[in-house]
Amino acid sequence: MGITSKRILGIDPGTVVMGYALIEVVDNNPKILHTGVVKTGKLKDHYLKLKQIFIRTQHLMNEYLPDELAIESPFYGKDIQAMLKLGRAQGIVMGIALEKDIPVFEYAPLRVKQAITGMGRASKEQVAFFLRNMFKDDELPKELDATDALAVAVCHYLQLKSPLKGKSYKGWGDFVKKNPGRVK
Repeated sequence: MGITSKRILGIDPGTVVMGYALIEVVDNNPKILHTGVVKTGKLKDHYLKLKQIFIRTQHLMNEYLPDELAIESPFYGKDIQAMLKLGRAQGIVMGIALEKDIPVFEYAPLRVKQAITGMGRASKEQVAFFLRNMFKDDELPKELDATDALAVAVCHYLQLKSPLKGKSYKGWGDFVKKNPGRVK
């Protein structure tokens, strides 16, 4: 059995600050390759912000060649205009990935936090704390938006390695019966 490798680009979309994180999973061990943020706050025009997101996302995908994109999905907010702007930014990122035949996976913020911390209502700081423990030797990003993007990528990685992914079980006994080599 050879070495298996997968690169996952995690995106925490935003029109003022967009976080990104690239992890590589080799033989089921994730490692941080690159993290950062795209800041568009100084640009006054919304369309120029979207253009900047487009250019930076295209550059990231061309340079790092991710195998999959994990992106935080829309959440409900009271400011409809802000939600529309966020949706546009998400659409740009997704469109670039799809054009490059990179599969797109969306995760709700609560699901990301649940996967990382075990608590769906965890704060950004709590998510960063759990990631710091997971990636002991790797340098974690200083910006919380980049840490959130890392959390999205790790959430996707955890979903991939889940023994229940794509299978149906009637309980623990059924899982053991159908997976005798996985339980000792």
